[in-house]
Amino acid sequence: MTIVLPEDYHAKEMLEEYKILCITRDKAEREDIRRLRIGILNIMPKAEKYEFNLLYPLGRSILQVEPVFIRLKDHNYSSSQKSHLDHLYLSFEEVVKNNFLDGLILTGAPVEKIPFEDISYWKEINDILVYAEKNVPSTLGICWGGLALAKYLGIEKQVHPKKIFGMFEVKNLNPYHRITGGMDDIFWCPYTSFAGVSDQVLQELQKKGEINLLAHSEEIGYILFESQGHRFIIHLGHPEYEAKRLVEEYFRDKEKGKDIPLPKNLDINNPLNRWRGHCLDFFSQWIKYLHETTPFK
Repeated sequence: MTIVLPEDYHAKEMLEEYKILCITRDKAEREDIRRLRIGILNIMPKAEKYEFNLLYPLGRSILQVEPVFIRLKDHNYSSSQKSHLDHLYLSFEEVVKNNFLDGLILTGAPVEKIPFEDISYWKEINDILVYAEKNVPSTLGICWGGLALAKYLGIEKQVHPKKIFGMFEVKNLNPYHRITGGMDDIFWCPYTSFAGVSDQVLQELQKKGEINLLAHSEEIGYILFESQGHRFIIHLGHPEYEAKRLVEEYFRDKEKGKDIPLPKNLDINNPLNRWRGHCLDFFSQWIKYLHETTPFK
């Protein structure tokens, strides 16, 4: 349960409170352990605050993980601290110039209603995915990041009439898969999005052997699937979210005057996390997959 971070990382004490061992790169290099370098292309609002949501499940793995934070040149990060980005984040070119990535995570972003082609940084992300498909053993897309991976694979998103928001039951479709094999037959997962993907389209693509469908919700549709060859894994939910984040998102949208429903299956006065097991198992099995399938560099 070790994660490699700078000594002065702002959320180090919080991670350690959650029993995540934080060590510096110098110490990691002295240990005879192969650490996994996982790129995190973080485009969530208030990037520095969101980082904990990924570092917690990554740090709970039994393997040593070094997160490599990536910033986009064509995104202005208006809600994030510039000093933090300048200190910790690198361009994608800097990240891959002299080092190998074992895995890559593309986070969500509040732009799911906007056509991909109208997003200022879409071309940059598309170029990164071209590289990742050839050079990164597995890329994980979360929420909008998952929609972006689907778009790259030629799968168009569908905009919902209203935001689907809350916590939903999901059925594990493949109990023998190397990532979903350890999950419960039915698990809970947060979902908060204005867009998704057509079940019919995904079913046709599976029949053609182009994707593998891994999990489905009666209320949302297919929430977890992957490309053939396992290069891209797409999770349209937010397994990494804390319960309080759904509450914060609800009040944020209300303050902006948006017509937002109460989060389904979640008491905003007493939000309980009923998906932590799914979150930790999903990320740990993905990391295990990276460890087993990537060469030592």
